[in-house]
Amino acid sequence: MPFFICTACGLQFGKTSTPPQICPVCEDERQFVPQSGQAWTDMAAISRSHSIAWNEEAEEIHSLRISPDFAIGQRALLIEGPDGNILWDCLSLVDEASTARIAALGGLMAIVISHPHFYSSMNEWSSACGNVPIYVHADDGEWVQRSSSSLRLWSGESLQLGRATVIRCGGHFAGSSVLYCPWLEGGRGALFVGDTMQVTLDRRYVSFMRSYPNLIPLNARAVKRISNAVRPFEFEAIYGGFTGRTIKTNGSRVVARSVERYLRAIKS
Repeated sequence: MPFFICTACGLQFGKTSTPPQICPVCEDERQFVPQSGQAWTDMAAISRSHSIAWNEEAEEIHSLRISPDFAIGQRALLIEGPDGNILWDCLSLVDEASTARIAALGGLMAIVISHPHFYSSMNEWSSACGNVPIYVHADDGEWVQRSSSSLRLWSGESLQLGRATVIRCGGHFAGSSVLYCPWLEGGRGALFVGDTMQVTLDRRYVSFMRSYPNLIPLNARAVKRISNAVRPFEFEAIYGGFTGRTIKTNGSRVVARSVERYLRAIKS
């Protein structure tokens, strides 16, 4: 029996003989069911037409994405760290070349997921990398469709993984989180944001949404909460969830001015 994967959001489900009737993530207003209807595949089928492309984004930071794009089209980020390497977010496809490359870099300490849209095949990645723990905020645990002994549902406002800090911001999802790594960018720090903040196309701001595809904004209270959650941390770079969505300088100030701009725009 295969582990079916939703072709719209890339989420892998538990082992069943027939495809699930619905994808709860796509049925939610923050995602969508394509007009052609829900469709399903599996990892073996994806591997016949897709591969994983790597890119060195900066020293100790590598991006991975499925090529050509599959489902949402996000990138995962492999972060080399002094306490062990972290895979931030995941992809629907795992291949031997990528797991061998990760092993050559020292393996993984943990997989950390920003929010349910990027759960993808997180259990497969954990298994392929030595059953490393997968950290998902407990507030988003209801969206997990395939569990495993590697899954760790953490709670509270932050989680320390060596020198790295996972910060719960909320907003996009109740447990939407970002990852702060102070040793990167020459010690000036980097923030990995998933969809909690979306790096804009001009790479000068970030913005905030409850639903990106359906254009549902967040309210002022939610955005202020995100701002307050990251304010104690100083960071130079911001790495968004998609290829090229990176802000290389003045990251902390970018978030502050982005919050101000957003709140002005939605003020009645």
